Amino acid sequence: MKNNNWKSQPNIVYSTNPDWISTSTNTGNEQQTLPPRQQNLTVCLDKKQRHGKKVTLVKGFIGTDEDLKNLGKELKTKCSTGGSVKNGEIIIQGDFCNKIIELLAKAGYKAKRSGG
Repeated sequence: MKNNNWKSQPNIVYSTNPDWISTSTNTGNEQQTLPPRQQNLTVCLDKKQRHGKKVTLVKGFIGTDEDLKNLGKELKTKCSTGGSVKNGEIIIQGDFCNKIIELLAKAGYKAKRSGG
């Protein structure tokens, strides 16, 4: 059975030296997720470079990618719309700023609206 574990290691170095030992310090040092009360999230409406369609962005989440994806999935479900999680931001299709701020507040997050 072939081991594909090497694909998950960033900045991998190949060596022909049989005595070479990896000195990588990147051994799962993923940032821990802060509790909801310590999160300072900003919610804003955006339509730049989206062909005039509005999306709601949630920025400022500090934590693991898995927790961010779970929060994004929960918000998409409660807004009954699509969206995605990219570059540390949650993107919700449509103008749901006020609803998302309410949902985040009920979940214990500190969220404020940014922009107009």
